[in-house]
Amino acid sequence: MTGKLDLFDPAFRQDPYPFFAAHRAAGGLAPVDPIGAWLATRYDIVSEILRRPGDFSSTAMAGAALQVREGEDGPPPMIITLDPPDHDRLRALVNRGFTPRRIGASEPRLRAIADDLFTAVDAKLDTDGECDLMEALAIPFPLRVIAEMLGIEAERFEEFKRWSLAIVAVFGRIPDAAARATFEASIDALGEYLERKIEERRREPAEDLISVLVEKEEEDALTPDEVIGFCVLLLIAGNETTTNLVGTTAVALLENPAELEAVVDDPSLVPALVEEAVRYASPVQTLFRQATRDVEIAGQKIPEGAIVMPSYAAANRDPERFPDPERFDVRRNTQGHLGFGQGIHFCLGAGLARLEARVVFEELIPRLAGLRRRDARVDWSDSPFLRGPRSLPLVPR
Repeated sequence: MTGKLDLFDPAFRQDPYPFFAAHRAAGGLAPVDPIGAWLATRYDIVSEILRRPGDFSSTAMAGAALQVREGEDGPPPMIITLDPPDHDRLRALVNRGFTPRRIGASEPRLRAIADDLFTAVDAKLDTDGECDLMEALAIPFPLRVIAEMLGIEAERFEEFKRWSLAIVAVFGRIPDAAARATFEASIDALGEYLERKIEERRREPAEDLISVLVEKEEEDALTPDEVIGFCVLLLIAGNETTTNLVGTTAVALLENPAELEAVVDDPSLVPALVEEAVRYASPVQTLFRQATRDVEIAGQKIPEGAIVMPSYAAANRDPERFPDPERFDVRRNTQGHLGFGQGIHFCLGAGLARLEARVVFEELIPRLAGLRRRDARVDWSDSPFLRGPRSLPLVPR
């Protein structure tokens, strides 16, 4: 387990945590196939990489992680691919759409969306005797939240959903020709739609995120390409990650009935449950950085230009940071977990993700107590970078 790590090995994708533990014990920096990079698995190493953007550049994300088609001008600019000062300017502008006040004000609408989906979940269980939690709840919930945030018209939602799922489907994966073609068509269609929406919102602002993003402030504003880039990133970072968080948390609770019972008995534990789920299951497993110079870290010389992959998932199960880290414990002190990143790239949407998860699990927890997995084996996604169930059929106990 401590040779070169193949991120696309089916055994690794099914359960990466034994591999992380073995490499952590061997020093914390593992050579990775097939991309020729270094995977950081110790908490202290991962934290150091994230806190040194001058030595470990986020520009690696543009080519190594994002499946955004490159045209003559390259992929649209995204916060996740930028270093200061470009990162700082873009983040300051998009922060306007994610203030605590704005996120808090969205809670009633999030609850209404969740109530609608749970009605369908209950009906599915009553009529069919089973329900795929991913298809019925975990996938559509964040998609509908994002669509409404962006001001997508209700009659265009199914179209938006189709574009979104096609874009997310290739992120962090090796797509086949058909998936790639669907992605290309979807990114074109979404880009054209967003260009029209941007122009419309410049003329007639509304109460939506695109209006906030195009609003001028002190003679500075996002360009159309920057708005499109942020919207595409939102589909990935705000869509699949929340989907995975719902799915992985449900799996963890069903595999740990005592913890499920604890939250059923004390619903005030839901916020702590969310933090422990982010630590324990890490929907974002790892991202990419590139050494800007020859650098030594944890006794390993990393040459200029080398790709380094800080693994949030491995760091969050480092026993030097979290005692008994393989145990799922809803009462654990999770302070310092890296599930939302650290440093200048700390997740912009962390507040929204926490709210979404809290809204979902306040409703789902009582239902989970009466449900079980239909299948013994979980069908995990094939991405080594974003982890969650592809499907999760549940049936009554």
